[in-house]
Amino acid sequence: MEGLKTAETEIVVHAHPSQSNKVHQALKQEMTSLLFKYNEALDGVVLAHSMELASPDAKIISGVVPYFGVRLAAKLLLFSPKKDMLLEGKVEKVSQNIINIVVLGLCSATVSADDIRGEFDFKTKDGEETCYSTRHKSHKIRVGTILRFLVKSWDAETLIISGSMVPKHTGCIRWLELKSKQHATPIRFYSQGSDVDSDFLPPPLKKHRSKVRVVVFPYLKAYKIDLVIVAQ
Repeated sequence: MEGLKTAETEIVVHAHPSQSNKVHQALKQEMTSLLFKYNEALDGVVLAHSMELASPDAKIISGVVPYFGVRLAAKLLLFSPKKDMLLEGKVEKVSQNIINIVVLGLCSATVSADDIRGEFDFKTKDGEETCYSTRHKSHKIRVGTILRFLVKSWDAETLIISGSMVPKHTGCIRWLELKSKQHATPIRFYSQGSDVDSDFLPPPLKKHRSKVRVVVFPYLKAYKIDLVIVAQ
């Protein structure tokens, strides 16, 4: 899913002298206070963090006495959706006019009927609303479906996303992945002694050593940001 990124951040926490004997606890509380809120300086919602002291020394802050500053080196996981990004979420409600989705258990997203491509229709069976494709009978969207949709806009303050299912690569993730596998190009293998003309056989593989680089979460981008927060 798009919209996720990591940030390496230098943070200065301004703490009151009353917290001097429990600095680590104060720092942890302030970092926790950043979670699940949109931060303008970071341009995203903080989902997780890890931290360590950038310096064991504290410094009295000029002009804000008696506060002292503690510098932290933090790594943050941020959620920052932008227009035309692909997001995934769990469908919470399906009705004739709108589909409601929850993304990461945090943000609310909606896809209105006007933003759903024409092949889809709605029906009610046994009291359950279903959005289904008239072209592909197995492509159905109901409560509990994991849905992929395109971001039209999002409100950072309320964490509400407006989405679209107009593009063909949006819809039920399970169905989209199954369709992708069905359209994958098959790989054919031939053994020696087969009646296949040798001109059509692939050349023999050469033994060689190669270096393999493993990349974890390639969609995450790293940023470096300076941030100052004040402990209350």
